[in-house]
Amino acid sequence: MRHYAYRLLNVFSESTFDGNPLCVFEDGTGLSDAEMQLLARQFNLSETTFLLPSEVADRRVRVFTPGAEMRFAGHPAIGSAHVVRALGADASNMDTAAPADSASAWHGAEPSRDAITLAFAAGVVPLTAFGDVWTFIAPAPGGVKARSAGIDRMTVAAWFGLAADDLAGDPMWVDTGSDQLLIPLAHADAVTRARPDARLISEWPTSSVGRRTAYLFEVPSDSAEMGGGVGASRVAATVRVRYFFAPPAGGVAEDPGTGSACANLGGWWQATQRPLPMHATVIQGVEMQRTCHLQLQVDQAGAIHVGGRAREIGRGTLTL
Repeated sequence: MRHYAYRLLNVFSESTFDGNPLCVFEDGTGLSDAEMQLLARQFNLSETTFLLPSEVADRRVRVFTPGAEMRFAGHPAIGSAHVVRALGADASNMDTAAPADSASAWHGAEPSRDAITLAFAAGVVPLTAFGDVWTFIAPAPGGVKARSAGIDRMTVAAWFGLAADDLAGDPMWVDTGSDQLLIPLAHADAVTRARPDARLISEWPTSSVGRRTAYLFEVPSDSAEMGGGVGASRVAATVRVRYFFAPPAGGVAEDPGTGSACANLGGWWQATQRPLPMHATVIQGVEMQRTCHLQLQVDQAGAIHVGGRAREIGRGTLTL
């Protein structure tokens, strides 16, 4: 029998039962690709991660949804870093004679408690922490990739029960580590009113990994709040967003907190040539009663920073 320790966390949470749930396996060594996929399906969360040894970072991380593996995802990055730091603290208190095949065995040197690097398929991602609030820099090798989705506003509005004038711009594909369809809306009320029509899901375009997703966000009426100008660093706009996707079982589901899409919002900000630096508090998951608070910053050089709090709420061991 093989035993694998895991931890359950809520990410982007401000209270115990807010945020986006995540399962992190402390050491995925020995698990096959198929087993990782089956475990992600077993937990049935938006993502499950598996920590592995790495020669280029403190850990390699593989990210699985219930239906597929992802190159990168934001809340799994934050939650995985939180676990890596906790394992480092645990390792410093472990008997040095602990068996090498222990599920909690530490691979490589212990990282700094507040600076972690994680290797994803999309690239190495640095994360830093202030207490339990973690911030990652989006992996965007070669810069932000953005292009028009080539879909008219009326068609997109119909997908979500909205009017064409609820859109504040044309839909755009943005990729800062994971490509997603971004749909700018004119006001927060339109974000709240959005009701995806499952009958039209087949019309949604697919991403590079074959997923149908849509990130709806309000564009603040005074964009100067978010970037540029004197005092911009002292004022952060609050931006309401929602993220919808097509799960393997069919229909339309909603994600409470999406760090990779938040990073892509920073990419959209740059692609639409808005002023830098920028700072926004992104609120997601309200309609699901799983409110998430994400901090988004794009610095003067164009680096995209996404942050939020991680809370461990439980742990256990799975036997195969």
